[in-house]
Amino acid sequence: MTARTRFSRSQARRIALAAQGLGEARPAAPTARHVARVLDRSSLLQIDSVNVLVRAHYMPLFSRLGAYDRELLERTAYHPKKRGAFEYWGHEASLIRLDLHPLFRWRMARAARGEGIYGGLARFGQEKRAFIEEVRREIEDRGPMAAGELSGGHRGQGSWWGWSDGKRALEWLFWAGEVTTATRRGFERIYDLPERALPAAILNVPTPPEEEAQRELLRLSIRALGIASDRCLRDYFRIEPTDAKARIPELVEAGDLVPVTVEGWPGPVYLDPQARLPRRIDAQALVSPFDPIVWERTRTERLFDFRYRIEIYTPAEKREYGYYCLPFVLGEAIVARLDLKADRAGRRLLVHSIHPEVSVAPEEIAPALGDELRLMARWLGLGDIVVPKDWRQRLEL
Repeated sequence: MTARTRFSRSQARRIALAAQGLGEARPAAPTARHVARVLDRSSLLQIDSVNVLVRAHYMPLFSRLGAYDRELLERTAYHPKKRGAFEYWGHEASLIRLDLHPLFRWRMARAARGEGIYGGLARFGQEKRAFIEEVRREIEDRGPMAAGELSGGHRGQGSWWGWSDGKRALEWLFWAGEVTTATRRGFERIYDLPERALPAAILNVPTPPEEEAQRELLRLSIRALGIASDRCLRDYFRIEPTDAKARIPELVEAGDLVPVTVEGWPGPVYLDPQARLPRRIDAQALVSPFDPIVWERTRTERLFDFRYRIEIYTPAEKREYGYYCLPFVLGEAIVARLDLKADRAGRRLLVHSIHPEVSVAPEEIAPALGDELRLMARWLGLGDIVVPKDWRQRLEL
């Protein structure tokens, strides 16, 4: 990119969408290489337990690749000999590129000291050290297991988040990097020691100093975002504000972040020096609430003029758009949001509601939206697509 330092909102949108690979042609037959490329670009995929449509970590790949085989991600993430990812706290619980493991060891070390960890779990770690060590030894002795497979004496009767004491011990060990996810059984995490679950070649990589690890994570953040405020940068890997405040000026001085101004976006704003500014973006994708393009809600509002809140935890009578609304990206804009549900028993994709943005005519988006819904239904192995009456003819479903 040239030495431009002022951008319109449209230009900033195109930079952001290009950085995330939205708008690129989808492959006719997605392969493991395509999956790895998406993970390389984003660095991580957020994991969430909500399964009303499909698990969160599968959706960003669908948005970019189309109807890919989800087993490709499973093999990339958990293959015992060709593993390409590990689970840890990146942007919340995440599948993270395996080569980035050394960059998170400072966070593991802080967690072991009771820092940067949920308060209740930190207190548990201080008060139950002997019990936690017993749980670690049981994993060491017995091998990979789920929390429910711990011996009776380790299950406990605790109720923090509904977790047993054994589960809390495992989560403390997970935060501290003393156990990791070997694989998943369904969605249940199977824990094991890192030295048995992760390749020695990764574990033997020297641990970088904390400051350099944070700088590298921020470099990866701007690469994935293209253009971002300091708030967006630190949000990507959930870096503490005090750490980000120290590292960002260092990256500016090194030329890894370029200060710029964006129309309607209060500064400071930073640009990836390698960012692309396409003349146009032809994106067409349903994206989940856990997609990096909409993670940081203030950024979504400033870039796309799209105020977005997930309403899962909102009482039903107070929901404005629905339980699980997905934004629909078309061109360089977010043009609508759809409340979707997979009725697996009935093999139906349920479209509870479609809400175009105020400036968008339904007829303008219907053909592309119909294509995306058909693609999603096929990907999820669903037959019928059930839509609101006033959309049936428009979507030609």
